[in-house]
Amino acid sequence: MLLTDVSFRKTIIYMPYYHIQGGHALHGNIRASGNKNSALPCLAASLLSEDPVTLHNVPDIEDVQVMIRIIRSLGIETKQIHANTYQIHAAHVSEYTVAPELARSIRASILFAPPLLIRKQKAVLHAPGGDVIGIRRLDTHFLALQSLGVHVNVGPPFEFTADVLTGTDIFLDEASVTATENAIMLAVLSKGNTIIENAACEPHVQDLCHMLCSMGADIKGIGSNMLYITGVTALHGTDFSMGTDFMEVGSFIGLAVTTHSELRIHNVQPTHLKMIRHMFAKLGVYWDYEDDILCVSAQQKLKSMLDLAGNISKIDDAPWPGFPPDLISIATVIATQTEGTVLIHEKMFESRMFFVDKLISMGAHIVLCDPHRAVVSGPASLSGTELSSPDVRAGMALLIAALCAQGESRIHNIYQIDRGYEHIHTRLKTIGAHIELVT
Repeated sequence: MLLTDVSFRKTIIYMPYYHIQGGHALHGNIRASGNKNSALPCLAASLLSEDPVTLHNVPDIEDVQVMIRIIRSLGIETKQIHANTYQIHAAHVSEYTVAPELARSIRASILFAPPLLIRKQKAVLHAPGGDVIGIRRLDTHFLALQSLGVHVNVGPPFEFTADVLTGTDIFLDEASVTATENAIMLAVLSKGNTIIENAACEPHVQDLCHMLCSMGADIKGIGSNMLYITGVTALHGTDFSMGTDFMEVGSFIGLAVTTHSELRIHNVQPTHLKMIRHMFAKLGVYWDYEDDILCVSAQQKLKSMLDLAGNISKIDDAPWPGFPPDLISIATVIATQTEGTVLIHEKMFESRMFFVDKLISMGAHIVLCDPHRAVVSGPASLSGTELSSPDVRAGMALLIAALCAQGESRIHNIYQIDRGYEHIHTRLKTIGAHIELVT
């Protein structure tokens, strides 16, 4: 929709937006937050026990607040001990239905199906919301739950019921992160043994497994695509800390190199960045480590590397341990500032690349070949403009582009950015970003 459209201007004029003055180098220290994609399943899994569960390093973001509202709407006692620590005490669960407006506001609402089945033998949920980045199937979720003995009525709304849950062999038809998490939560309290093949094995799936093991679950094969689970009769409480959000770390690296900034990113887990380092190196990006601090130099020679056959660089995503699809948007912005030509291939979601029209409006040299592929030639001199965030990761990519660009930009629909990045404008100001929240 064009910014000249009257209805659009009426919609955004009263909404908060970011006002950015680009073209300034940043410097200093910034701390990476807890992993958003760990926090959401771990919050849902806290309902599996009647004992108190304390979760640390939970990012203070909008998606977490929605999950907390869902938990409280189910009649469960929830206490925020401080900014990044919550205690959930699900001694009693009074409801088995997630309110439609809450379910539709977040993709992770589907994660409440297993704990509600365990605690109430029934769960009612409307179709989950989340980023509009293409078709996001639920078939894998339903097939996995049905394998364990769940009866599914696709509705709408979705109704799940179960009398007896029995372990079994499950082969997921795709390595879906959330479907894997749903299968794990149900399997740990099912009778007998479960094997989950083609399981997603991202760090956030590992976090969920480690949390459940700390509650008394028996899960083997953590970190691989084959999980062996022996069901237990009950789980107890725990005190668990989330890992670092490596998507945020990747975003900050992109911010540093595109703005020619020297940044020190704290609370980093280097083992989570191996493929990110490999792919970013194709664009000339490098960094060093000092324990859990990642140091990005301002002296980056951004230049795309040809492969051994002389072909142009390709940045493509894949399930873990491949390059994360959530960083494709960030890599695209880096490519606009890189000497040479790069092919960006988003394999997993067919609408994620549509944000590039906004980069083109800023002066980027991009040809969108089809819904999955874009060719980027650089470096391009970007100019500030009026923007709107389409989803969490593209929103952060546009924020990075605006800070890299010359002149002023305004970014609307910043709710999408705040869903995944904790107090981002405040944190960026501490490292010298010229960004203001206008309400």
